[in-house]
Amino acid sequence: MKRCLCFLVVLCVALHVETNATPYPVKLTDNFVLGNPEINSLSSLAFGPEGILFVGDSENAKVVAIDTQDPASSSEVEPFQIEQVDHKIASLLGTTADKILINDMAVNPLSKVIYFGVHMEDGTPVLIKTKGDTFDVVPLEKVSYSQIDLKNAVAVDATDRRGRSLRKWAISDLAYHDGKVMVSGLSNEEFSSTFRSIPFPFSEKQSYASLEIYHAAHGRYETYAPIKTFMPYVLHGKTHLVASYTCTPLVIFPMDEVKPSTHTKGMTVAELGNRNTPLDIISYKKGDKSFILLANTSRALMKIDPTKIEAYEDYLTEPVEENSGTAGVDFIALPYVNVLQMDKVSDSQIVLLQRMANGDLSLHMPNVRRL
Repeated sequence: MKRCLCFLVVLCVALHVETNATPYPVKLTDNFVLGNPEINSLSSLAFGPEGILFVGDSENAKVVAIDTQDPASSSEVEPFQIEQVDHKIASLLGTTADKILINDMAVNPLSKVIYFGVHMEDGTPVLIKTKGDTFDVVPLEKVSYSQIDLKNAVAVDATDRRGRSLRKWAISDLAYHDGKVMVSGLSNEEFSSTFRSIPFPFSEKQSYASLEIYHAAHGRYETYAPIKTFMPYVLHGKTHLVASYTCTPLVIFPMDEVKPSTHTKGMTVAELGNRNTPLDIISYKKGDKSFILLANTSRALMKIDPTKIEAYEDYLTEPVEENSGTAGVDFIALPYVNVLQMDKVSDSQIVLLQRMANGDLSLHMPNVRRL
């Protein structure tokens, strides 16, 4: 009888522990390791939950997740403006502004600290973050991280028709959404434009689909041009991939149609003008209404009403032959030019990295009520 009672007690304790156990992982960083991820390029940056920074390393064709360990901010961010950003970062690195390149920018949603992916003239990558109204280097030699190599990435020696390396497009943009790291870029497959969905925390599992779009400015369907910038966004009650390509088609892909090992055709909802490259895309709220912002190399900042995308059903399938001509969903050209990078500080606050008329590179928060 005693043995039976002891067995029942042990069984009950075990069941209690099992029933009340916290699902693994307790934190998304539980499987991280401490060390040097050996990042060779800071091509794209994006934040996920728990202050985790995702780094797209095109040269190594991998994604690295870094625990920034930034303490959460307890207050809202007051509008600010930092002038001569490139000169200040260059001075921090012991060089001049013409010898650095800022590839990407991302805001930690917890701490509101802004991170920059910078390359030195010799290609050395340096992760920079704001420190008040100044900047600081984030050492990468000893960080808490996890990483995953991309399968079938475009080859190191692959070139385009002009002989230019395609390896930098192994990762063209990335974002975190709903437990997955989304990555756009080029693969070594026949239809090279690729979109990857990688569960996080990382395991060996990753899936990818090839993409096809109708490029109205070029007057043809294309499968080899990479998405230049994208974001997940809910349209018609379902998550879509809202993506922009060079010259400048705006395309949507329902995420439930972008399935592993499939070839997916996007729906071109706008042609925003050729001889232009999109740089960044974000959404923001103005009151209770949401808008999409698209920054470009050769155009002003574009404001797009997503309800117009939902209402647009024809989709572009015919060429736009006029030079710099537009078609499809309307947009508003805002009085902001030379916007190089954007990100959200909150749903109703955004930050811009903008080259001003006097040549200064300014980091500032515009008043969204005026956008």
